[in-house]
Amino acid sequence: MKFLQKVSKFLADYTVWVVIAIAVFAFFLPQMMAWVNLSMFYDFVGNKFTVQSLIIGVIMFSMGLSLTTEDFKILAQRPFDICIGAAAQYLIMPFSAYFFSRLLHLSPALSLGLILVGCCPGGVSSNVMSYLCGGDVAFSVGMTTASTILSPVMTPFMVALLAGGATIKIQAFPMFVSIIETVLLPVAVGFFLNYKLGRNKAFQEVQKVMPGVAVLGLAAVVGGVMSSQGKAFITSGLVVFVAVFLHNFVGYCLGYLAGVLTGMSTPKRRTISIEVGMQNAGLATNLATSTAQFATMPQATIIAAVSCVWHSISGTLIAAFFAHLDKAKEAKAGSEETVAAKA
Repeated sequence: MKFLQKVSKFLADYTVWVVIAIAVFAFFLPQMMAWVNLSMFYDFVGNKFTVQSLIIGVIMFSMGLSLTTEDFKILAQRPFDICIGAAAQYLIMPFSAYFFSRLLHLSPALSLGLILVGCCPGGVSSNVMSYLCGGDVAFSVGMTTASTILSPVMTPFMVALLAGGATIKIQAFPMFVSIIETVLLPVAVGFFLNYKLGRNKAFQEVQKVMPGVAVLGLAAVVGGVMSSQGKAFITSGLVVFVAVFLHNFVGYCLGYLAGVLTGMSTPKRRTISIEVGMQNAGLATNLATSTAQFATMPQATIIAAVSCVWHSISGTLIAAFFAHLDKAKEAKAGSEETVAAKA
């Protein structure tokens, strides 16, 4: 078990490189990751369940295992912060996705993919990034929990609002069901197990392995998308990467600005920036590949796939940037103290 925990820590520390490595591997050897896209069954509303759907459920289950009753108390004790965070999450990213899809003249399928990413809840690795950059981890967990709980309603509603129209018809109910099945149920089961067994030492040892499982799951999701859509990355052109970069960058900036305008502390500003900017692109990928109405627009998965990779990279970079600012500030303060002591 200790060995597995060390492997898990290594994977969590090097998430970016693990995801990139699997993405590159799947691009050149797509048949090796084709198993991720294997169909399993269809649910009662016509959503296709694949191995990828199961993997997403495992990732969300691992997140549920990290939640405690204290995390839910945060939602009650800090309603203003959580409300601001949720509002920023479901306003900034969806509407900026809509704006960039129009600005860059994306095709209907690519527009749908970008909007879908923007309408998903916060990413599962955002809590780790908040921790690494000196953010407010409790606030991060609260925001992630709130956005995930709201996602069965808000994601279908915002997608239908922004991507609906003559060329794209969105059915909210199948998406609602898919999010319940792949997000809320696994999170609820994980939370229930943690609630019942959280004090058990053997269970605590297993919990330490789950971050690595989540990283491998994320990498597998990205690999599966690369396996089926890798060639489309080349043919879709530079505009896809520009759209993903701008959407993500604006999310970080406007998220931070929302923290400034509402008078939040620096740790909270960093947290809301990361929570807003980092989307659960893995969930978006799963919805794009498994939800019935997206079947006629396979290109919608391209932007979700690019986002899976880029959000992991950019989240690590911004966390390192914030951490560097702290180190620079500490070094400056130490230098000033030394000068004052000599004087």
